[in-house]
Amino acid sequence: MSQENTELELQEGQVMTLLEHMIELKDHLVRIAIALVVCSAGTFVLAKRILEWLLLPMDKYEGQYAIIATKPTTTISIFMKISLFSGAIVAMPFIVYQVLHYVLPGLTGREKRALFWIVPGATAFFVGGAAFAYFVMVPAAIPFLLGFWAELIEQNWMIDEYIPFVTGLVFWVGVSFETPLIMAFLSRLGVVTAKQMLAVWKFAVVAIAIAAAFITPTPDPFNMGLVMAPLISLYFFGILLAWLLRPRTDTVEAAQAA
Repeated sequence: MSQENTELELQEGQVMTLLEHMIELKDHLVRIAIALVVCSAGTFVLAKRILEWLLLPMDKYEGQYAIIATKPTTTISIFMKISLFSGAIVAMPFIVYQVLHYVLPGLTGREKRALFWIVPGATAFFVGGAAFAYFVMVPAAIPFLLGFWAELIEQNWMIDEYIPFVTGLVFWVGVSFETPLIMAFLSRLGVVTAKQMLAVWKFAVVAIAIAAAFITPTPDPFNMGLVMAPLISLYFFGILLAWLLRPRTDTVEAAQAA
């Protein structure tokens, strides 16, 4: 009977621990939601300027296209999407911090120290990738799209399709530019080594080609190469970072022994 009571107490303790984790997760999600609302509200006044910035790559092609709205509510919808998207970008460092703060209790001291440079590093790499997409990829994709069968089809682009096209490209290229940071972090944790990453570089190039095919807005080899070239360079840069930030030999041996 006492053994059954002991098992019941253990089960109750496990349930309480699970509930505590769920409550903590809820608190972090609430903070993230509040941050998104506040940052999105703050970008409301900048929505028009951000839209002008997103339309800027089209200025040199004036007369070759028309960006139109096909529904009465399209402009309101674009206003909300731009505000929410901009708010999410502004709140991203806080979101990353909240996620890491929730994960940190389950990590060792060495893993916690390795995470300290994730937030500023992730922000820097994302901004670099987003800038590359906006200043290099978008200007390269637009003339191809405008000129393709231009003698047969008049170009009238809908604003609710153009904006997701640009913001999606900027976002996903920015995310892909964080690859070196992820590689260095995994190496720091001892999950994989720089030597192992270098050994599978051919498979990595194939994976990058597949990813570039999904990211690239056009099917031509030129624009696909614009995505592949920096991603391949970033992969080898990630190998260098992984080697520089590799854990000490004694730390790896201790982790393997454990």
